[in-house]
Amino acid sequence: MRRRLLLSLPLLAAVRPVLASAERLSVVASFSILADMAAAVGGAFVSVRSLVGPDQDVHVYEPRPHDLRAVMAAAVVLRNGLGLEGWITRLTGAAGFRGQVVTAAEHVTPRTMRLDSGAIATDPHAWQDPRNAILYVQAIAAGLAAADPSHADAYAQAATRYAAAIAQEDARIEAVFAAIPAEQRRILTTHDAFGYYGARYGIDFLAAEGISTESEPSAKAIAALVRQIRQQKVRAVFIENMTNDRMAKMLARETGAVLGGTVYADALSPPGGPAPTYLAMLRHNTSLFAAAMRG
Repeated sequence: MRRRLLLSLPLLAAVRPVLASAERLSVVASFSILADMAAAVGGAFVSVRSLVGPDQDVHVYEPRPHDLRAVMAAAVVLRNGLGLEGWITRLTGAAGFRGQVVTAAEHVTPRTMRLDSGAIATDPHAWQDPRNAILYVQAIAAGLAAADPSHADAYAQAATRYAAAIAQEDARIEAVFAAIPAEQRRILTTHDAFGYYGARYGIDFLAAEGISTESEPSAKAIAALVRQIRQQKVRAVFIENMTNDRMAKMLARETGAVLGGTVYADALSPPGGPAPTYLAMLRHNTSLFAAAMRG
């Protein structure tokens, strides 16, 4: 399926671009969290589209013809980087994109992880540490200003306000977990997306899958995880909104841990859900994690 789609993209590149609105800068973001950040920084001066929408999985996404058309019409393409969305490079190439490409994680110091195979991999989920999210916001503001210099001051001011709100939320989260004994700060999620969050707030996160939802844990790895959950007395298993809940339910059944609810790692919720923005996502996840740790 992926091969057939990629072969067809160059053919679609010949389609005449759809002109962006003269009043707004057309921004295409790879996934919903970046789209929310871009909208917060750009405000009324930008029109933002997310290729991977709410409750969708950026790891396994396959671009479609309408995504190509969106990129062809865009002035700015916003990506995370750190290996999260390799498909977007192929997409911009097929579209012949000549606009501004902004890598949100450009100035982040990445974490690395050792996989079950022994290989070392970069963890792309840097936005889970709010201090990194501030770096994202700064990169986005700079990218928008480069594409639209006439509104550079507005982007910079909005970025400053937004960064302050993120820093305030970061301080609140830090205070929440500081009140919980370190030995109780253990959480199990369906894939390993909270490494930066855990490092920031002193939480030990276990995961049934690796850093990408494309990987399936082996029977041996699952057995080892079950033993670890029992030994460390992990209290709750959390399902991520864009993953299958089968694994989480099985682990809860095998270990006696409770299902702690749905958390948001790689995608926001739809507008009516509990995590329609980046800041709301932080608040929602923190509330569920803290409640599970307190028991």
